Amino acid sequence: MATADLERTPSASSQESDVVVLEWEGSDDPGDPLNWPLHRKWIVTAIPLFTTFTTLMNGTIITVAHEQINEEFGISDASFPHSYWPVTSWTIGGAFFSLLVLPVMEDFGIRRCFLGTYLIFLCFIIPQGLAQNFATLVITRFFCGGCVMILANTVASVIGNVWRDERERNMPVSLYILAYLSGSSIGPVIGAAILQYLSWRWISYLQLIWFGALFPIYYFLFRESRGAVILTQRARHLRAKGQNVYAREELNKQPSHQMLLASIKRPLQLLCTESVIFVSTLWSAFTVGTLYLFTQTVEQVFSGLYGWNAVQAGYVQAAIVVGQCLGWTTCFYSAKLYFDSARRNTEIPGAPIPEARLYTAVAGGILGIAGGMFTYAWTSYPNIPWVAPAVGLAMVGAGSVTVVCGIADYVVDAYSYWAGSAVATVALGENVFSAFLPLAAQSMYNTLHFQWASTLLALISLALAFAPVLVLIWGKEIRARSPFMRQSMLEKRQEIEALPSSTEKEGAGDGNVRV
Repeated sequence: MATADLERTPSASSQESDVVVLEWEGSDDPGDPLNWPLHRKWIVTAIPLFTTFTTLMNGTIITVAHEQINEEFGISDASFPHSYWPVTSWTIGGAFFSLLVLPVMEDFGIRRCFLGTYLIFLCFIIPQGLAQNFATLVITRFFCGGCVMILANTVASVIGNVWRDERERNMPVSLYILAYLSGSSIGPVIGAAILQYLSWRWISYLQLIWFGALFPIYYFLFRESRGAVILTQRARHLRAKGQNVYAREELNKQPSHQMLLASIKRPLQLLCTESVIFVSTLWSAFTVGTLYLFTQTVEQVFSGLYGWNAVQAGYVQAAIVVGQCLGWTTCFYSAKLYFDSARRNTEIPGAPIPEARLYTAVAGGILGIAGGMFTYAWTSYPNIPWVAPAVGLAMVGAGSVTVVCGIADYVVDAYSYWAGSAVATVALGENVFSAFLPLAAQSMYNTLHFQWASTLLALISLALAFAPVLVLIWGKEIRARSPFMRQSMLEKRQEIEALPSSTEKEGAGDGNVRV
């Protein structure tokens, strides 16, 4: 995910040397994305949200076609799931592009990057459908995965640019988490529907038709929402008329190579020095990796128990999506607990307590993911109806949204000053686990058998869910020991003190971009 901060002052412009620095024409400037009408905000938010959901399907939609792909290209899964390499390359591409490309692309504007990346994504779908060898499929999907992660990160930038505070952002952020997870989970379902009637190549052809048809809609409706870019465009227009006007972003622009080094260094620094970030990354990464692992184990389990084929096993993964939609509703209760915690905050009175974001996440990890895995494990018998393990899948789906949403919100609040780097660290872990955890599924389920393999995953999930309990108990002390969190809390204190007293009493969120 990405963050976008914009300095906002009441004056329309200010004089620095011989250069006029262009700023917003008052706090109610209609060109400022924060002042846009509500319908325009939702349009510019809904487009990348929908794109996130539809393009995330691209990562897993091909998994149900492994038998046809193996037969055509002479690939064998007898000893190792080689057919998963196209998904592994896709997720590695996502990790690579998110870490190295996204930070330097924001300077070009969100709209331009979104549309340009979308076109590149379309171009790399074409050789997937026309691939004459397995290597072509693996390589082209690497670039598709990179493009999809850039498109998905667009949501984070848009939310931070157009929604003013935490309360306004709560709904868009929760929808983003739902779109991100359910898009990956519904991929095998869509792939199964296509594969039931057409060959595996039509999975790519139909995606090309679908995504291509959406491009004109995006082109005409998706507007630039990065305030610094809008001001830069205004300044260029005035310079064309002979005025010596510049946007502050143009004058203070950081060299791209410095931005690139910072985007790589700080997430790795947080991962290696901050135990909270390490545990949060491990928990979220394992949760997302489990969803990708299901693309391998569901067919293995349901074909072994009930004799189902790949298409039928693809359809049953819709249970995960149903669970994710149900789990999304807990995000509203989580937000209520979070904002209510401001009343009992003695450290920074009036500010919500960051650890309050984890209440529902811990419950979702224990009851949803671990409980669902235990259900999935011990209902995996041929004499038990298939609905029973499907219920376990739905429970894991519900828990996954609760956990990932809670972790994302928590690291953003606890590390608000470094929110972009904190979220990038978690996202990097999610991509790595999604790439490699499913590669162990076949061997694990063959060696331990269905019941104990899923039980092992349940026990790991249970341990990860209990780890944040320490943060809930000693959150204040942990934050005091972390230089990153101390700085974030200092910023939070200054923002709360600057608010009117009536706002403090309501426990209103701050105005920083923290997605």
